[in-house]
Amino acid sequence: MVNKETPGTSPDRDYRLVDQALAGDQKAYSELMALYEDTVYHAILKRVGDPVVAEDLTIETFGKAFRNLHRFSHDFAFITWLYRIAINHCIDFQRKQKNDPCLRDKGSAPLQQPDVADEMPDPEETYIREQRLRLMRDTVDKLKPRYRRLIELRYFDELSYEEIADTLNLPLGTIKAQLFRAKELLYQILAGSREL
Repeated sequence: MVNKETPGTSPDRDYRLVDQALAGDQKAYSELMALYEDTVYHAILKRVGDPVVAEDLTIETFGKAFRNLHRFSHDFAFITWLYRIAINHCIDFQRKQKNDPCLRDKGSAPLQQPDVADEMPDPEETYIREQRLRLMRDTVDKLKPRYRRLIELRYFDELSYEEIADTLNLPLGTIKAQLFRAKELLYQILAGSREL
């Protein structure tokens, strides 16, 4: 039995786009993202309360959905399946946030930061931070120039998606889709280096 559809959705169109995406049509992925990005973003924003975190989690949700698209069943509405992935991803993020002190300042988790007498890192912390940054830069340098530029703008320069779109004079949807692809490539590079 097919779940009730969300207003504005079209199950037949969604099934067609899913089938096209599974057949390798990259435009179908973009269309699915364009159709449901706002819905997913607002659902996530409602849970995490931070627009920047919600943007990142939205992109990651589509990444998870697209990696698992072969598991989608036509017995359900696509938006229902996608919404479940988004909520589960939020729950995972919030669980990690509670356990990881580096993530506590992101999102709306009401966790207190510990009092620190000296905010300057000691030499060992400085060395570790420099090593991590060097490793990340080396990994990012392995990407094609267009993907490298996107990662640098988003994570090193900390620009918003809109600012990146303005800087590169590209549509916002293109920036989000290409940034998703860049993160996938980075993951593949890092996964490959762990196997060596």
